[in-house]
Amino acid sequence: MTHTPFSKPTDAELEILQVLWQYGPCTVRFVNEQLSQTKEVGYTTTLKIMQIMHEKGLVKRNDESRTHVYEANVSEETTQKHMLGKFLDMAFRGSASKLVMQALGNHKASKEELNQIRKLLDKIEGGEK
Repeated sequence: MTHTPFSKPTDAELEILQVLWQYGPCTVRFVNEQLSQTKEVGYTTTLKIMQIMHEKGLVKRNDESRTHVYEANVSEETTQKHMLGKFLDMAFRGSASKLVMQALGNHKASKEELNQIRKLLDKIEGGEK
């Protein structure tokens, strides 16, 4: 099986990754129960998607016991950076300012979010990364 350095997750795969990032290693049943809280999804569908994710290298599977346990094989931060970079290039022609202006114009940022943005800007202006 050939793995690419980063395999872009589909929307369904991203939902599963969100569960794994939040809870750590999980069984298919647990992931399915979490997904079922917001939408109707069958167990076999969740299982099949997670099997495909394993083939793509997005998740690792521990099959030492009868119940397989899956865990994310990609970090949340790496996934976000990669997906945001692609989105920024495609939707905003690489302009971070256009992205930020659009995001802040369409979403009321909390005081805490604005403070985090200010700290990041101060850090960037200070020459840090």
